[in-house]
Amino acid sequence: MKHKFLILASTLFLSLSFAQTKMKDLKDLINKNEDAITLIQTWKKSARNKVQILEKDSLKSKEALFNIQISTRSPMGAIVFHTGGILINDGWIRIYGSGNNKLDRNLPDWNKGKTFENFGEKPGHLIIADDAIGSFFLLNGGDLGSDLGKVYYFAPDSLETEPLDLTYSDFINFCFNGNVDGFYKDLRWKNWEKDFKDLSTNEAFIFYPYLWTKEGRDIDSVQKSKVSIEEVYKLKVSKMNPIDK
Repeated sequence: MKHKFLILASTLFLSLSFAQTKMKDLKDLINKNEDAITLIQTWKKSARNKVQILEKDSLKSKEALFNIQISTRSPMGAIVFHTGGILINDGWIRIYGSGNNKLDRNLPDWNKGKTFENFGEKPGHLIIADDAIGSFFLLNGGDLGSDLGKVYYFAPDSLETEPLDLTYSDFINFCFNGNVDGFYKDLRWKNWEKDFKDLSTNEAFIFYPYLWTKEGRDIDSVQKSKVSIEEVYKLKVSKMNPIDK
């Protein structure tokens, strides 16, 4: 039954997120009988990693759900409607919801002007999360590859979008239970914990020389600064092609 729910949710997500052009009413997006927030809460209870579900603002969450046009029957819609976002391991990974003081960006507003121009448009991909080193997780809507609905990582040391072979639900489960430290083992430096401790979840580290350059290959020796996540995004877009064209 659980697998059937996930399959239905994934199918529903794809049909709404990447084919939807006519805006549905909010009441049609809130599924009270099969709300995926129950699944998210179950995953949190058994999570191996530190998971913090941020409190939502009721008005903002309704607006965000309407703008993103995804049913709460899917994990993505449930996270947008029921949470201000989710922080993994004290905010090393930040999963977008409807926004919170600790996570000042929500899923639809953050993507507007980046992956689509107007709400209701079909996006080629969605930015669904970011991390402390200023990288982004993208959900493929067609312009990243043939694997529609799979998650990609916008790698900080190559400026390439790397396929993770994970659906959105798989990605959430990885964040809750996966080997996050192992995933980032080559992207952390000596005493990174001390530097990270003072980093806001609305900021990210930026490295100079840039990690994707020959001079920036040694992450221990590069200069590290804290800047807003928006500034990091703009910098990376200006330096590469895959995410902005």
